[in-house]
Amino acid sequence: MQDPLSQTFAALADPTRRALLARLAKGEANVSDLAKPFLNEMSLPAITKHIKVLEKAKLITKTKEAQYRPCTINKEAFKDVADWVEQYRVFWEESFDRLEAYLKTVSPKDKKVKRGKKHVHKK
Repeated sequence: MQDPLSQTFAALADPTRRALLARLAKGEANVSDLAKPFLNEMSLPAITKHIKVLEKAKLITKTKEAQYRPCTINKEAFKDVADWVEQYRVFWEESFDRLEAYLKTVSPKDKKVKRGKKHVHKK
């Protein structure tokens, strides 16, 4: 069994699933509505499999209302991803801060780049 974060990233790795999540970020939708934009490229069972992967990763929830299967995005499931990414954002910000501090210590003379001037020797 994969850890939850690996399962989440595996689910997010597919562009179709990311498109389904983008649609659900706008609000609840049933399975048929989610499938419509993809039916020229893939079958309804294929879309259903993508939805099941998203459900298994707990990125969406699907309920049953009569013959409809409304899906909603599970915002809480993205917290682990956001926390993981946050570590790297802090790392890069600190790295850029150190680079900026270093660049401020370099004298303007050192910053000048000599252009490729040709020296002509006179005889």
